[in-house]
Amino acid sequence: MPELSYSAGELHSVGTPLLWTVTIGGVLALLVLDFAVTHRPHRVSLKEALGWSAFYIALPLIFGAWVWSEFGSEQGVHFLTGYLVEKSLSVDNLFVFMLLLAAFAVPTELAQRVLLFGIVGALVLRSVFIALGAAALQTLDFAFLIFALILLFTAAKLLRDAFTGHEQSVDIGNMRSVRLLRRFMPVVHEYHGTKMVVRVNGRRALTPLALVVVAVFATDAVFAVDSVPAVYGITEDPYLVFATNAFALLGLRALYFVLHAALSRLVHLSYGLAVILAFIGVKLGLHWAHGVWEGVPLIPTAASLLVIIGVLTVVTITSLRATRNVVPGSKEVVTERR
Repeated sequence: MPELSYSAGELHSVGTPLLWTVTIGGVLALLVLDFAVTHRPHRVSLKEALGWSAFYIALPLIFGAWVWSEFGSEQGVHFLTGYLVEKSLSVDNLFVFMLLLAAFAVPTELAQRVLLFGIVGALVLRSVFIALGAAALQTLDFAFLIFALILLFTAAKLLRDAFTGHEQSVDIGNMRSVRLLRRFMPVVHEYHGTKMVVRVNGRRALTPLALVVVAVFATDAVFAVDSVPAVYGITEDPYLVFATNAFALLGLRALYFVLHAALSRLVHLSYGLAVILAFIGVKLGLHWAHGVWEGVPLIPTAASLLVIIGVLTVVTITSLRATRNVVPGSKEVVTERR
């Protein structure tokens, strides 16, 4: 399979203005649908979560098949590989959301509203990074090298956090976003439904829901820095990069309730993500070097897809084996994950 190789100023995209308009319109329509579903706070049943998860998994598969038939197998493989990478990173994002929801003691009926705000924030931030990434690829010959270094640094940080257990704790009091909000407005201790601001003794005050939403937005920014360079390591097409991110994020609200117990059993996920990000970082570095020196090999996207599937399969199996005697969702699982 031939590998796309673009230099600065030669970036091409399958996304026509009409396709961009239809895709963005579809994403907005799905977000409106999600907000309508979560308008009345309620506990999400497993049946409801499974139904929505099946819907949001079917959508990218249908879209990927359409890309394959419309633009060829190469672009189809690029989309499916990029989607798998983004979905894997999103699952790790979900684990952080789970820690935040627990740390802020978010009521179960409000959890999906918090997750939905997180998804919207992630989409907005990643769209900004996608645009910046596309501009960098068009103007900077060493943009791929920068992306490679970002991913290698992130992979090293993931490994360090996995070994030290740093990722397992959330200290609300030390979060900069939370401290900043408390400087400007008082905060009440109890939740008031979906309200983020209430009046107490004639003064406006923030509810804990506002704090957790801001905290989720802050984590969105961190994950956007990692995820966008990762998918640019699969395809340089800004439209496909946006599509993979959108499809990976839209189903997170339902997926959270499906995987809530299982998430804590994926004790080796961070190691797998570190390997995947390091692999894509090396791929990007070779891509940059290929344009500078002759004879530097490239890693085909098909090979990348096999590596990513292999790594995820291995860490899932080893995680489940490591926690086979632990009740899902218990404190023992978190300890084992460390």
